[in-house]
Amino acid sequence: MYFFISQLSISDIFLISDIVPNLLYILLNNGWTITIIECITQLYFMSASEAFECFILTVMSYDRYVAICNPLHYSTIMTVGYCIILSITSWLLGFSIILMYIIKTTKLHFCGPNIIDHLFCDIVPLLELSCSDTSVIHLVVYIMGILIVIMPTTIIVVSYTYIILAILRIPSNTGRKKAFSTCSSHLIVVSTFYWTMFSVYAVPSKGLTNTMSKILSLLYTVFTPLINPIIYSLRNKDIRKAIQKTFQKRVVY
Repeated sequence: MYFFISQLSISDIFLISDIVPNLLYILLNNGWTITIIECITQLYFMSASEAFECFILTVMSYDRYVAICNPLHYSTIMTVGYCIILSITSWLLGFSIILMYIIKTTKLHFCGPNIIDHLFCDIVPLLELSCSDTSVIHLVVYIMGILIVIMPTTIIVVSYTYIILAILRIPSNTGRKKAFSTCSSHLIVVSTFYWTMFSVYAVPSKGLTNTMSKILSLLYTVFTPLINPIIYSLRNKDIRKAIQKTFQKRVVY
């Protein structure tokens, strides 16, 4: 579990590093000039980080499924090597699938307005500035949505269905609370991440103002990576004890 949390943290740091420095520069200078290549590069690394997070959250749900539904076989199934393979596969899928529409985006022509009314280079505001036919890219984005969002969400729902059924079969209330507490942090992170993402991409853009669209975009690019470590820290006894020991040592010395 801690290994997958570390991978999630790396992804969050990667996403923040891609978005926040440029975002702060834009806010401080009331705008910013960026080339097409720089904009597409930012879009690629942001999208790849988000795709990886979808996959790693799915892997974490499978990890919780094995821990609760097959506890006696957990150490033999979730070996160090298997965890590393799952992590590397998630990274490779995240960065390779996104190339499907990034390559198409690099071939677009931009001959009209050159002002992106957004806080960073996202796919929707970028396509709105293109003079080319973007129907193929929209089709690719829908296909990627199935691979990156719909399929992982389905796996997470199925995993937690089996987890809940297994927890309900535990006879004691203490045992049920202990089993559910191992999943609560992951459930909160998954709910926050997918709620903000669906708010931006699933809700029709015509029903959102530019300001609301920007705020929702900040939720999953800045707010979610910010609260992830807080959620896991506050709801994990081992992490809380480690933090307390660290502060106690600093106070003593």
